[in-house]
Amino acid sequence: MSKKIEVEEGSGNVFADIGLPKPEDRLAKADLAIRITEAIRARRLTQTRAAHVLKIDQPKISRLLRGQLSGFSTERLIHFLTLLGRDVEISVKPAPRSRRRGHLRVVATA
Repeated sequence: MSKKIEVEEGSGNVFADIGLPKPEDRLAKADLAIRITEAIRARRLTQTRAAHVLKIDQPKISRLLRGQLSGFSTERLIHFLTLLGRDVEISVKPAPRSRRRGHLRVVATA
């Protein structure tokens, strides 16, 4: 006899799914941190060299690369991306009528 496993579909935002405050902000910061990590790896920077490029100390780079984002604002993460040679565009558009509030999200292109 096989056991049935109950599965609940996620919303697409793990932070909202587990009930954390400001889930969209948290997801945007996590997405930015992923892009920063990708840029550091693409340039083959050591943590020490990345710290020099981003003008922060190496332990902060370590925290950032491990996803420990407290102490990093969205604006600061965006600034890091520009220091790493990435263009960042902010697009503002009306939310669909099905929602009252707008959403914040990070979309990366190649």
